[in-house]
Amino acid sequence: MSILNANKAYQNNSVQTASPGELTLMLYNGCLKFIGLARTGIELKNTEQKNTNLLKAQKIIQELMVTLNMDLEVSQSLMQMYDYIHRRLIEANIHSDAAILDEVEDYVLDFRNTWKEVIQINRRMQHGETGRV
Repeated sequence: MSILNANKAYQNNSVQTASPGELTLMLYNGCLKFIGLARTGIELKNTEQKNTNLLKAQKIIQELMVTLNMDLEVSQSLMQMYDYIHRRLIEANIHSDAAILDEVEDYVLDFRNTWKEVIQINRRMQHGETGRV
């Protein structure tokens, strides 16, 4: 098995065995990756690279939107933010605007970092750790 095939198998296994929370974290990380690649495309004036990666980032945001549990109050706010991010990604693509990507990246980073913290807190709680001194 080649290294490339082994890496692909590892990635597939990681996704298939991930908890819903870990999958959401993967989506945020993927979105950040594609925003970065799109920014590079803008800098290099590579329209195909910019477009391809912004479409991938948009698809991730759409996935986050459709998986929200709209019975929860917080989901209403998240839906508004995801919708805003999605529209801004479209604008960044149309106008090749890296400044918009900076703005959107900050929001996605905040979501990712908060989500990562929630996962860590849940793990500690599952293991009986309270975090109290």
